[in-house]
Amino acid sequence: MSVCLRVTDMAVAYGHIEAVKGISMELQQGEITALVGANGAGKSTTMLAISGLLRPKRGTVEFEGEDITRLSPDQIVQRGVVQVPEGRAILSTMTVLENLQLGAYTRKDKSGIASTLEEVFHLLPRLKDRSAQYAGNLSGGEQQMLAIGRALMAKPKLLLLDEPSMGLAPILVQEIFHTLVKINQAGLSLLLVEQNVRQALKIARHGFVIETGKIVLSDTGANLLADPKVEEAYLGG
Repeated sequence: MSVCLRVTDMAVAYGHIEAVKGISMELQQGEITALVGANGAGKSTTMLAISGLLRPKRGTVEFEGEDITRLSPDQIVQRGVVQVPEGRAILSTMTVLENLQLGAYTRKDKSGIASTLEEVFHLLPRLKDRSAQYAGNLSGGEQQMLAIGRALMAKPKLLLLDEPSMGLAPILVQEIFHTLVKINQAGLSLLLVEQNVRQALKIARHGFVIETGKIVLSDTGANLLADPKVEEAYLGG
């Protein structure tokens, strides 16, 4: 198994406040990796820095051996790193189909885009049924599926997901995580940020626990689930 993404001593600050304090982690190709921790621990800041939406104060981000730390967000998308943002950020006054088509904005291969659209509709058939509807009329779960589908239209190699279960009913949470497993089984690497620690670690091959901007634990998802410290802090043990 080869390293897909390598983050080395990355620190990210908002003004004089350092939100991420020199973290390092490696993601393996073809795996689901979870980054879990309490609200405000630095999870979303880490994702934004990987995506190029925030500039690290120090450290590097490498994707498939290339330093992408200083690339613009669209250049990072073109390399194959695509983020599903927290809160979905769908365009509510546009149709489902138009939202999906926007996901392929960096691509020029029309036949390839059409093929990817069919793949997304196969994976997420509800989006095909709703393709002519305005995105703002979808349920919360459908909007999250749309946000995932839109990201898949960019043909990513690594999909970053920031709190995909946020605000969803338990039955929809199960559906979202089942979808993520299917996406991974198709060969896509995933980095999953989640406050729903139990669900995230259940599907993750490897996990990192972040507290106040620092990685404090790293192990397989199964071992972290069984770790008394993780259970006490995050699983209600």
